[in-house]
Amino acid sequence: MSESAHRDPRVISYLTLRRAVGYLGIALPIALAAGNTLIFSGRLQQSVSDYFYTGMRGVLVGGLCVIGAFLLAHHAEDRWERLFTRAAGVGAIGVGLFPTPPAHPSLLQGVAGDLHIAFGALAFTALLALPLWLFRRSDPGRNRPGLLRKRIYLASGIVMLLALMMAGLSSLPLAAALSHLDPVFWAESAAIASFSVAWLVRGQAFLRDRQPLPARAIR
Repeated sequence: MSESAHRDPRVISYLTLRRAVGYLGIALPIALAAGNTLIFSGRLQQSVSDYFYTGMRGVLVGGLCVIGAFLLAHHAEDRWERLFTRAAGVGAIGVGLFPTPPAHPSLLQGVAGDLHIAFGALAFTALLALPLWLFRRSDPGRNRPGLLRKRIYLASGIVMLLALMMAGLSSLPLAAALSHLDPVFWAESAAIASFSVAWLVRGQAFLRDRQPLPARAIR
């Protein structure tokens, strides 16, 4: 990126928005749980998606749609990274617009629930592929910050994978004794936060490569 591009306020706004969405991913589960407890005197829900049926519905749907819209608009130089980012964006918006079904769903609620599961699978599969594979492949950094970024991508992907496995295992009969601890909510929150950390590092909100000094500043 040229020096003039760095000074362009439109570019600065774009980079700021990119980082804001990363922070939003970390903050969303916390905001849902805290808002439902402090504002609506509700309990912790079994999953992030279950907040659709609480007073925090607008925060859930709005947050997912904002994240999804940005992922769709994000332009990556690597075509595979761009493809998976857009797939994750479609999945995030779909999860927000098609709620998880209630305890006794109608036919339409059941269809919406099936779409919710399909969009959720799309979103998490794409999000998992980004830090585990694409960020590590397309990040050109070979200096010390670059190598550390790649280790963070790998660690974030592993945490996401383990968290999603835990969420899947929580539906087994043997895990019923732990249902009062809401393991799916915590697993989903860990997966979302892990991806957000990788996203922020990918955008060099942290661990930036050092910019060379301008020629006129070198003596």
